[in-house]
Amino acid sequence: MLVFVASVALLLAGCKSQKGKFEFLSPKSGETLILGEKVAVRMQFPDSTLDSVVYSLDGEIIERKKDTTELLLDTESIGLGARNLVAKLYREGKEEVAFSNVIILPESPRQYTFEVVNEYPHDTTAFTQGLEFENGFLYESTGAGNDLITSLRKVELTTGRVIQKREITGSDASGEPYFGEGMTIVGDKIVMLTWRNKLGYVFNKETFEQVGTFNYQQSTQGWGLCYDGKRLIKTDSSNKLYFLDPNTYQELGFIPVYDHNGAVDYINELEHIDGKVYANIYGKDIVVIINPETGAVEGQINFVGLYKNAKRNAVDEEMNGIAYDKVSKRFFVTGKQWNKLYEVKVVER
Repeated sequence: MLVFVASVALLLAGCKSQKGKFEFLSPKSGETLILGEKVAVRMQFPDSTLDSVVYSLDGEIIERKKDTTELLLDTESIGLGARNLVAKLYREGKEEVAFSNVIILPESPRQYTFEVVNEYPHDTTAFTQGLEFENGFLYESTGAGNDLITSLRKVELTTGRVIQKREITGSDASGEPYFGEGMTIVGDKIVMLTWRNKLGYVFNKETFEQVGTFNYQQSTQGWGLCYDGKRLIKTDSSNKLYFLDPNTYQELGFIPVYDHNGAVDYINELEHIDGKVYANIYGKDIVVIINPETGAVEGQINFVGLYKNAKRNAVDEEMNGIAYDKVSKRFFVTGKQWNKLYEVKVVER
C-alpha cells in the first residue's frame, strides 16, 4: 500500500483542548508509536452525555461512535510517518474538537557486517552511479564527476575490463550537462537516470542503442533505480521510494522510508534482492535494507573499513554501487572511482 504522509510539521502541533475538557488522553501529541502496535485511543470527555464522536486521521474519517468507549488504532494499516488525529464531539447541537499528533516508526533494524569473498579490479575513471550483474557481466552507469564523461558500460567481472561503452555528452535546454545516475535492466532494455536533467534514458541492452527517453514527474531528481519484476523503483535524494510503470515510465506513487530514528534521506543506488530494496546512503559506507511495501528499514549493513585505499577522498569517492548475482547468490559492492570491486558475504551481528 502506498502511503502519502502528512507534513512532519504537524508533529509539533499540540492539543488545543483546554485541560479538563474534551481532549486526548492517549496517544499524547508528539508520542512515537512502533509500526505494528495496536494503540488504544482514549479521550477525556466533559461528561457522559453526547450525541456522537467522530475520529479522523489525516483528514479521513476512521470511526464514528455513540459512546465514550476507546478506539483501537492499528498502526500497521496506517503506515509510517507523522499522523494527525482529530476527534470531534457533538452534543446539544454544539461541536468540540480535540487534536493529537504522533509519528509512527519501525523497530530498530537488524545489524549486519561483512566478509570479503573476492576482490576484483575496478576502473578508477568510473564515477559509479548504477551497477547490475547479469549473465556473467557487470553493467555500470557513471556520472560526469572530475571531468569524466557520463557513460553506460558493460564490464568483465574478473578483469574490470570495459568491453562495451556508450558515452552521453551535451546538455539540456537549461544548459545543465547530462549527468548519469542509477540504472537497471528490464528484459532486453537498460533504463538509466540523469541527475538534475529530469530525464531518463532507455537503451537496447545488447547494442546500447538509445530507444527512448522519459521525463520525471513528481520526483525532482534522478538518484537510484532498480526493478522488482513488476515496477521500477526510483530515488531522488529524499526519503522516498518512487514506483514507476516499467513500460510507460509514469510514476505510480511513492512510499516514504523510515528507520527507528526517523526519515532516512539521501537514499542513493538501489538493488532489489529477494523482495527487499538494498540502498546506499549517500556519504556513508552503509547499505540499508528496506521493505518496499512499508518503507521500513529492516536491516543495516556497516561497510566501514571495506575500502582501504589510504588516498581515498572524502568527496567524489563515496561508496556507491550494489549488484547481485541472482543465479549464484553473490553480492557485489564498489564506489565512485574505487580501484576495487568486492564480492562480499553479509553476516548478521
